[in-house]
Amino acid sequence: MKPRIHPVSRQVVFRDRAAGVAFLTRSTADADQRVEWEDGNSYPVVDVETSSASHPFYTGTNRVVDTDGRVEQFRRRYGTTVPAGH
Repeated sequence: MKPRIHPVSRQVVFRDRAAGVAFLTRSTADADQRVEWEDGNSYPVVDVETSSASHPFYTGTNRVVDTDGRVEQFRRRYGTTVPAGH
């Protein structure tokens, strides 16, 4: 490998807040927040919305998504009119 062209790989904790699960793995991601892991060391922590612990494909369960909130947010941002030609 060529020196100085690859990103730095480090141990990082990915925390799935929805499932209450955390994973320690190697990644190039970095974070300002740190968390103490089971081994007593401190690692950067990245919060994620979905992981294999909470995704319906892996868990076999359905989760209700707030579609009304998303539609209202879209309408506030772009209005309720339809662009010409549609």
